[in-house]
Amino acid sequence: MKLGYIRVSRDKQTTALQEDAMRQEQCERTFTDKMTGKRFDRPEFLRMLDLARAGDVIVVWRLDRLGRSLKDLIETVQALEQRGIELRSLKENIDTTTPTGKLMFHMMAALAEFERDVIRECTLAGLDAARARGRTGGRRKASETLRPEQLDRAKHLYAARQNSIAEIMALTGFKSRATFYKYVVNPEKPAENKPSTL
Repeated sequence: MKLGYIRVSRDKQTTALQEDAMRQEQCERTFTDKMTGKRFDRPEFLRMLDLARAGDVIVVWRLDRLGRSLKDLIETVQALEQRGIELRSLKENIDTTTPTGKLMFHMMAALAEFERDVIRECTLAGLDAARARGRTGGRRKASETLRPEQLDRAKHLYAARQNSIAEIMALTGFKSRATFYKYVVNPEKPAENKPSTL
């Protein structure tokens, strides 16, 4: 069975071009999402995956309809491959039912893995160089970046119950809601939530 998948990022965008392509491909079922490709929890996409069986072919107008990054795309195709489901992308003329199409995706996966390895090696080398100069990697703890007067004012405003948390954060310079909750709303042990002076 051929299953067509259509996606546009916003409600106002038209799906007509993709719908025409799916009809020309004679897809038996078509699924349409109107949301960003960054999200994996697209309802129609998940419905299609639930319906798809081994031997089925998923048809997309263009590869970026499945995902916004090479990593997401490769993970999706590999998941389909494990279930015996094929993929056909019309714009790029890629068809995993053919040996050439399968080879292309294996090459893309290998290149993505190579890129991840290079980034990992560069990161580790940078950390080693920093340690050799007496510096440690990673972000500073939030308690090290909070000023005592900033924290005291935030606690005072929160106790007064006259401002929303968003307003208190804006007034006192808190960037992270998680940090605000940790040090103001639900402070930990007194020794831990007292900010150190730099």
